[in-house]
Amino acid sequence: MRHRKTQAILGREKAPREAMLRNLAASVVLYEKVQTTLAKAKAVQPLVEKAITIGKESNLTNRRKLLSFFYTDQPINKIFEVLGPRYQSRTGGYTRIIKTGPRKNDGAEMVQIELV
Repeated sequence: MRHRKTQAILGREKAPREAMLRNLAASVVLYEKVQTTLAKAKAVQPLVEKAITIGKESNLTNRRKLLSFFYTDQPINKIFEVLGPRYQSRTGGYTRIIKTGPRKNDGAEMVQIELV
């Protein structure tokens, strides 16, 4: 039964969906601003927030947690060196979603997810 399962499916099977969200989270961390659809932004927002929260305390355990999530080292290094110290005094809410209007092709609601 699927009672109270609220994860976004995004028209994909489990493995491709997780890979897409991991790549999108890495892009948000690296570029600090990404344009995507509203559904994808809402699905990736908690992942980015948790990664930054883990990166606020720099130790080997937290680095290994992030290594198990991201595919490459670039987002991990940026989280520990830049974003962790930047958000040290902030308790949450590291991202913001700004609506930019519908996409020309299919009318999907486009948004910009960015770090605050």
